[in-house]
Amino acid sequence: MIDSLKPMVLAVDGGGTRCRIAASGDRGRMVVETGSANVSTNFSASVGELLDGLSQLAAQAGLHLDQLADLPAYVGLAGVTGPDVADRLAAALPLRNLRINDDRPAALRGALGQRSGFVTHCGTGSFFAAQIGEKTLFAGGWGSVLGDEASAQWVGRRALAITLEQVDGRAARSRLSDELLAEYDGSAGIVRFAGSASPADFGVLARTVTRHAADGDVMAIGILQSGADEIARSLSALGWTTDLPICLTGGIGPCYKTYLPGEMRAKLIAPQGEPLDGALALARDLERDTAHGRG
Repeated sequence: MIDSLKPMVLAVDGGGTRCRIAASGDRGRMVVETGSANVSTNFSASVGELLDGLSQLAAQAGLHLDQLADLPAYVGLAGVTGPDVADRLAAALPLRNLRINDDRPAALRGALGQRSGFVTHCGTGSFFAAQIGEKTLFAGGWGSVLGDEASAQWVGRRALAITLEQVDGRAARSRLSDELLAEYDGSAGIVRFAGSASPADFGVLARTVTRHAADGDVMAIGILQSGADEIARSLSALGWTTDLPICLTGGIGPCYKTYLPGEMRAKLIAPQGEPLDGALALARDLERDTAHGRG
């Protein structure tokens, strides 16, 4: 039971692959995990995953959902592109003391804590971020159609696109393209798959690319190098300098380590925590603000 403990907070970290919901207080942390939650890709399905996770968490804590709903809660979710989406999501959730943002601030806070530095987060989607003192800057994260450079889905799409170029004779054949053509039964199968694939579906292919890159496949190495070039370009645009550390986070983020420029490789550090840790820290900020009447 956690109902007698104060302060207790709730946090949500949701993206294109999974959604994690946590309650944290004096007796530790409880976490449940549900499926994909991107409110721009599929709003109703994302709300369903959140409601299911909250119900699971309430049951695990020995509480009614209504009791859980009064706790300070920070929701960091992929696809929250502005106040309209945030307000719509707030109206769909039973939480009453709530802050909603996209998934970037939680990932930044989780990786760096209070430390100044830069983060490249490459999961199903991607974004780039800086934390300098109390100032935060973000770039990217515009979704699979218009952005998410160097993300897992971007890598998967690139692999399929270059494979089709190989079919046309515009790119050199490789073991990676051979495997993809065999897996999808030729170019027609690739086109059929791509016509209905979700970002997460494309993202699964990143594992195949990184495996072939580790074996020296030129096509796979070229894709990862292109992703690393996007990372270097974006961090430089955000103002990175050689006196500040860089964290590579997300499922595919660390795979870019050996492809970055030497001055960036020299400043790589391990993240302090995960995005869920950052979401909990931001929920704790909300709890303190509420206690001091700042709302």
